Amino acid sequence: MNVNWAALAIGALVIGGVVVSLSKIGADAPSGAQSTQVAVQVPGQLTLSAQRGQVAFNATCAACHGENASGTDQGPPLIHDIYNPGHHADGAFFLAAKRGVRAHHWPYGDMPAQPHVSDGEIAAIVAYVRELQIANGIVTRPHNM
Repeated sequence: MNVNWAALAIGALVIGGVVVSLSKIGADAPSGAQSTQVAVQVPGQLTLSAQRGQVAFNATCAACHGENASGTDQGPPLIHDIYNPGHHADGAFFLAAKRGVRAHHWPYGDMPAQPHVSDGEIAAIVAYVRELQIANGIVTRPHNM
């Protein structure tokens, strides 16, 4: 059997390089973070308020919370049971946007305040997120500690 050792060595180096490269994907994600992006079912029809919220969400929130609130490596998905209205009422979204929020569920760090977003825009964003949640089976459940 004639073995081409040079070809085997090059192949091993290439495979090793691919493995190292793949292991570094997501290296910019927060420490301890894992992929939290979720698949989101978008309702066929949004209410007018939710439509306005979608526009405001895309302009302000999507950079961190992802398209249709699906999450990114910069912020968690809002289409997650943690954000059901029994655990995070609508007022929690208002407070987060107005004051910011300290990290407590996810390893992304603190969310900064968004003072440029009006109360009306926040209300519309909440309507949008709630309609997305309902379309994805997230319903009000009592918070139990």
